Formats: sequence, C-alpha cells, structure tokens
Amino acid sequence: MIVEYLRYSIPQDRQAAFVRDYDAALAELMKSPYALGFDLCQCVEDKAEFIPRIEWSSAEDYLQGFRKGPEFRAFFAHIQPYLPMIGEMRHYDRLSRSGP
Repeated sequence: MIVEYLRYSIPQDRQAAFVRDYDAALAELMKSPYALGFDLCQCVEDKAEFIPRIEWSSAEDYLQGFRKGPEFRAFFAHIQPYLPMIGEMRHYDRLSRSGP
C-alpha cells in the first residue's frame, strides 16, 4: 500500500467550492478498487492550506489501474480546476500505523 499526499493553497473565495468539488470527486474515487481510503484536511493555522490523503493498494495499481481507468476521468473532472493550486504531490510507503 502507498499513501498519496497533496498540498493545495486555495484562496478563501474558492474554498467552499473546493471542498464541494472534492466531495464529488471522492464519490468517483471510491468506485475504484485501488482506492482504499481518503481524508481531506484543512490547516488550522492557515485556512488556505488543504491536504487530501489517499490510500492506494499499490503504486502500480494507482499508475496502471486507476490512472488509466474510467474512475480517474470522472475524478479528474472535479479537481482539474484546482491543479494550478497544488504546491506538492508525493507518494509514501506506510511504515507504521496506530488506530483502526
């Protein structure tokens, strides 16, 4: 499993739309058998900063399965307007975890 983290800087006047569009994108994302979980967080200290976290079954499943499948096109349609606002996108191997 890998975990994808993105960092967005969203202007205040677009934040409600961003959250609404990510909620719509989430419905499409979770149709994929490769997507295992999702969180969207907003920074407490700087409300313009948002971090979506997506758990994928593997890097290969993400790149060869999801990115080439129909769920990606539907997901991407919702988030495409925000791509210029991405400050960082990284993928990580999970080394440990606590909680359920």
